[in-house]
Amino acid sequence: MLNFSASRTFRSLLSCALLLGGLSMSWQAQADEVFRVTAIPDESPTELARKAAPLVKHLEQKLGMKVEFTPVTDYAAAVEALTSKKIDLAWFGGFTFIQASKRSAGKVLPIVQREEDAQFKSVFITADPAIKSLADLKGKDVSFGSPSSTSGHLMPRSFLLAAGIDPEKDFRRVAFSGAHDATIAAVASGKVQAGALNGSVWDKFVAEKKVDTAQVRVFFTTPPYFDYNWSVHADMPVALREKLTKALLALDRATPEGKEILELQRATRFIPTKVENYQGIEAAAKSAGLL
Repeated sequence: MLNFSASRTFRSLLSCALLLGGLSMSWQAQADEVFRVTAIPDESPTELARKAAPLVKHLEQKLGMKVEFTPVTDYAAAVEALTSKKIDLAWFGGFTFIQASKRSAGKVLPIVQREEDAQFKSVFITADPAIKSLADLKGKDVSFGSPSSTSGHLMPRSFLLAAGIDPEKDFRRVAFSGAHDATIAAVASGKVQAGALNGSVWDKFVAEKKVDTAQVRVFFTTPPYFDYNWSVHADMPVALREKLTKALLALDRATPEGKEILELQRATRFIPTKVENYQGIEAAAKSAGLL
């Protein structure tokens, strides 16, 4: 049997061991921490992964932790992933941001947007020579992108409604391609007579000669509106949120790293944003019966 002195010594050693073990476990948990990033799947999975790779590397350096890009299957999954805090940073369109904000009772916060997102536009394209205006879409097969896409569905729909055109009543068929590049493919192949998509994706396809503009052309461009942003959950520690925001705002085309990231993101630079910028998107969604 241990005497009192020996018992006290044993308890002290045991306490030290537990304390050191706890510190070790805490350190290991910190060392294993992963910062997860996702994006709405508005382009092909390979293109999203290509765009994310240098940004992930940049964030690892600036945040001092492992960063992983976690793809999702659809727009709703991106909303769910951030609102449930399964990921830390999400690239949203204006409408998906509004959906996430509503679902989280206002706990999803936009931190930065591209400078271009303050004046974003959608385009309507066609390969049909007879289509010259929105009115010419009556009786035609028309494709949007994802139902939750701001630039590929919500805003094009809102401008159609403003022009007195109801897609469900006036189009022969309403199709959803799922992504902007898929909308271009659907129009180019003749599956539909027209489609609506993100203006910057169209510009990228034209610049990279991935679409024959002698066959497929833009016949209507929408007025500008606010669109995409990088969003976080309000429960993210303030210090980490500030560090993250600073890392994104610091990207500069004058540096090789900044140039690569910003070109892939189709951005001149990132600028601060706020919830109020997306009130127009929310109003359009309500008007179109999508919210």
